[in-house]
Amino acid sequence: MDHERGLGAAIAYCRRREHLRRTLRIALVVGIVLTTINQLDVILRGHATELTWVKCGLNFVVPFVVSNLGLLSGRRSAG
Repeated sequence: MDHERGLGAAIAYCRRREHLRRTLRIALVVGIVLTTINQLDVILRGHATELTWVKCGLNFVVPFVVSNLGLLSGRRSAG
């Protein structure tokens, strides 16, 4: 039960407007950079497959998750 309350509290904390603004911005910038570095040549040559687009999507999801974990880690340290 405590785990669920802890998870719910963590999600609520990450969903705060000021936190989402920051973590989404981080995910957008890092996702664009990673996609440019890793997939832009494939996309520009017209050789992008479904897997390429999945990888591009993950370039945005991973930094979003990591930035939220950092946010939660900082919260735990401060508390």
